[in-house]
Amino acid sequence: MTEAITVQAFDGVPREVLDEARGRIAAAADCANALVESLRVRLTPAGLAQVNAEVDGRRIRVQETARGLGEALDRLAEGLRRRITAVTGTWTPRAWPQPSRPPLPPIPPAAGPQVIARVKSPSLVWCSPDAAARTLDAMDYRIHLFTDPATETDAVVYRVGPTGYRLARTIAAAPPRGCTAPLTVSPHGAPALDDRQAAERLAGAELPFLFYAHPGDGRGRVLYRRFDGRLGLITGSS
Repeated sequence: MTEAITVQAFDGVPREVLDEARGRIAAAADCANALVESLRVRLTPAGLAQVNAEVDGRRIRVQETARGLGEALDRLAEGLRRRITAVTGTWTPRAWPQPSRPPLPPIPPAAGPQVIARVKSPSLVWCSPDAAARTLDAMDYRIHLFTDPATETDAVVYRVGPTGYRLARTIAAAPPRGCTAPLTVSPHGAPALDDRQAAERLAGAELPFLFYAHPGDGRGRVLYRRFDGRLGLITGSS
């Protein structure tokens, strides 16, 4: 199993840590009563550890941070075991709030406009808010962008109180019917902002992410703070 695990590490991560990561993740995957494939581990010297995998054909992600990589790997291996169990069993809402969730670093001060360091343009999945909430959990996201078939508009589910799951759409709409996820629903449509305005709002309010509709095409976008303190953007492809 260790040969099938890809480990990506940034400069400053010792070789012995890479070998330990392979062993820890392989042991966690071998304990699963499921087919675990496509294991990819990412490590940074700052103590960020991430693993992506496919469990019985379903994509999952686990991400942990700690003061050192040894502790981060402990959390990552245990988190992988829990995530495999969760996605191969009956879905139940994750606990909220999550006290173990690491805080994001502050956005570095900038003399000019905030710079977007990375742009992702996936093809958005058309799915129910229930299915989106399950993906949110499986991928360990703070926010998940998708297209809502009921309204044929882009939407997000994200982790926030009081239930831990909230739905927002680019246009205001009635709550979805037949949801099993404990969703609260935003009564407002997403604000119309260009990327510069969104970056200014996110930084000014010190938000972890911001869902908005681009005025050019009305499509939903998510601007978010990365673990390195810079900004990332998710915009669905046409």
